[in-house]
Amino acid sequence: MIPWSLLDTAKIPGGGGELRLKQRGQEFSIMLGTNELMNSRLSGSEQALATLACGKLGGRPSPHVLIGGLGMGFTLRAALGVLGADSRIAVAELVPAVVAWARGPMAAVFGNSLNDPRVIIHEGDVGLLIRSGTAAYDAILLDVDNGPDGITHAANDGLYDLEGLGAAWRALRPGGVLAVWSSGPDAKFTKRLREVGFVAEEVGVRANGKRGGARHVIWLAVKTGRS
Repeated sequence: MIPWSLLDTAKIPGGGGELRLKQRGQEFSIMLGTNELMNSRLSGSEQALATLACGKLGGRPSPHVLIGGLGMGFTLRAALGVLGADSRIAVAELVPAVVAWARGPMAAVFGNSLNDPRVIIHEGDVGLLIRSGTAAYDAILLDVDNGPDGITHAANDGLYDLEGLGAAWRALRPGGVLAVWSSGPDAKFTKRLREVGFVAEEVGVRANGKRGGARHVIWLAVKTGRS
């Protein structure tokens, strides 16, 4: 078997630890300690984050979508595949090295997605974009950390508490969708979504799509209530 090679490391801002980018043949992995955060062979649930959320928009014209977390670009590419030419997609990535890896050693994985004219990349905290926008987005897709129960960056918890969810509610246009990826279920998070005013459902997905893999969760929360 081909051994793994360490390509690069990167510190997570705010003392969240160190990411390691590894490669084995055509396969890439991003690790934090002993936890594998992403693998280029496993894209099913990240793609579902985009397709399920965009499907909730009902074909509204000129949708503006915010993606929190670039990762290996699976969510971005899936969104580009289902949204029209009039869409706008902003991607916020906290760790600048992840963007550099996307344009460098993992360029073949990303294809032309970062150069698509619909895409703008922001190197920084997605929470800042959410808090600065009022009725700015049709959909907000969060694949940040490990989900509501984060492991990499303590500040990420502020995206998922009542205050953070309230900011997301205000940043969405009427009928907009907040979609959140998680490695597992969290009944308390579902409750918080509903307390804020979202109509929320929890959808089970598989890490490798129809081919199976680990079970992950996506929350689809629609803005129909009052915050």
